[in-house]
Amino acid sequence: MPAATPIEVRADDLAQVRYDADGLVPAIVQEQGTGDVLMLGWMTEATLRRTLEEGRTVFWSRSRQEEWRKGDTSGDRQWVREARYDCDGDTLLLIVEQEGAGACHTGAHSCFFRSFGTG
Repeated sequence: MPAATPIEVRADDLAQVRYDADGLVPAIVQEQGTGDVLMLGWMTEATLRRTLEEGRTVFWSRSRQEEWRKGDTSGDRQWVREARYDCDGDTLLLIVEQEGAGACHTGAHSCFFRSFGTG
């Protein structure tokens, strides 16, 4: 099993993040090594802080209105290796080591397995 690698939580970095009216910021999850985009999740300030402190992805479920740590139910955990924010501070990029079958709740490796214009 991969090991958690916490990332230092710095107030200066957290202050750069811009949340929407619901207190959420989108987080793109990319696989370390392959560069595959695995999924997009939503984070609150609290779940971002937990993600950095724990070294595992923790998101906010908009449908269930609760926190969820990726892989607690499925076993398909995401171990954070890098965490970045974009130039505007309104999007996060998490580079992870994906454990298990994949990131998608369907069982696919990536949530982006469908293409426009193909069968």
